[in-house]
Amino acid sequence: MTYDIALKRIYQPVDAEDGARVLVDRLWPRGKRREGLALTDWYRDASPSPTLRRQFHRQEISAEVFAARYRGELRDAPECLVPLMRHVRQGRLTLLSAARDLEGSHLPLLRQALLQALHDEDVTDREPASSPCYLGSLKDT
Repeated sequence: MTYDIALKRIYQPVDAEDGARVLVDRLWPRGKRREGLALTDWYRDASPSPTLRRQFHRQEISAEVFAARYRGELRDAPECLVPLMRHVRQGRLTLLSAARDLEGSHLPLLRQALLQALHDEDVTDREPASSPCYLGSLKDT
């Protein structure tokens, strides 16, 4: 199954085709009022931890280290992806951030983690829950 997850800056205009609009930042974007954003949700749990975010913004760690640690945070708390997975299963999900460089932010990593989690769940759903029972097909002897 294919899933539609878009990335967008919170400062870009609202589009009717955005679907569920979820802000995935720990901090509220400067100069923005909630009423004008048409948000479905402000979901902080899937954003990088405050410590990791701070280290990255202060350039104490490289982009590669940030990516590896953020993937680790998502891997260690897979339940944080569940609300976002629900949104994307209902249609288009637009992940929003105040970051100037979306491709250099956490959003592409989050999208990748979501797509992987959705794929893993789909594969699990296709597998039988248990082995078949042949008891009913045996003749009484």
